Amino acid sequence: MKIAIASGKGGTGKTFFSVNLAHSLDRELLLLDCDVEEPNVNLFLKGELVEQRDSTLLVPQVDLDLCDGCRVCADFCQFNAIAVIRGVPLIFEDLCHGCGGCTLFCPQKAMDDTPHKIGVISHYHKGKISLIEGRLDVGKALAVPVIRDVKGDKEVAKHPLVILDAPPGTSCPVVWSLSGCDLAILVTEGTPFGLHDLKLAVETVREVGIPFGVVVNRDGLGDERVVTYCQEENIPVVGKIPNDREIATLYAQGKIVVDELPHYRALFTQIWENIASLAKGGRYERVQ
Repeated sequence: MKIAIASGKGGTGKTFFSVNLAHSLDRELLLLDCDVEEPNVNLFLKGELVEQRDSTLLVPQVDLDLCDGCRVCADFCQFNAIAVIRGVPLIFEDLCHGCGGCTLFCPQKAMDDTPHKIGVISHYHKGKISLIEGRLDVGKALAVPVIRDVKGDKEVAKHPLVILDAPPGTSCPVVWSLSGCDLAILVTEGTPFGLHDLKLAVETVREVGIPFGVVVNRDGLGDERVVTYCQEENIPVVGKIPNDREIATLYAQGKIVVDELPHYRALFTQIWENIASLAKGGRYERVQ
């Protein structure tokens, strides 16, 4: 089962929830950190580095001896990654999306795809938890290929339970992270901003077409507008996490809350039971 933890905006506690949920289960599982622009799961997991490899994108290189400057490649490219100046193609690597169309349609077969490094994929391990982290290189614009490498890693197929920490927001990296998951959990907070961005996230998940539920983090901060909205939209609220200063203090110190405050382990265990029931289409303990 693949469960994506997402949110309509940053700062709602998505990574906090992912890490503490994983720790509360006490079973073999795989965490995927798909927030490749700012991966931070291992700041809390503190796992041992097991393996590291480059994440690459195939970018065309031109054989000028074969190229006749016909402009087919430049006309095909929808991302303006190729410009032909005085019959000579120029490749802008950071604009290329690696679709391979220019190479495929080049009449003179003057193009060949070569790997272009855009990030790093790291494997960590601690106890029963394995972690695959994607990290986009500084200055690179395309997060999706790195996310694709994280989700396509050979280790993913070996684990019956995968928890995916998605990027915040509702853009392409989020859609790619959600795609192929069995369930999404949207982490939000009971504030006007939280509700606004939750609505955007709900629209996105519905467009992707996977079941989903909501966790209200920092419950007690704000009001009940999020819960009211979920009731009106028939969206399951599978858990509420209190607005507790102790949680904030431990999180700021990079500590695991369910390890430091054992009474929260029971809360996360109940939330997990609700998530598992929701994933199976069954009943769960409805949160008021």
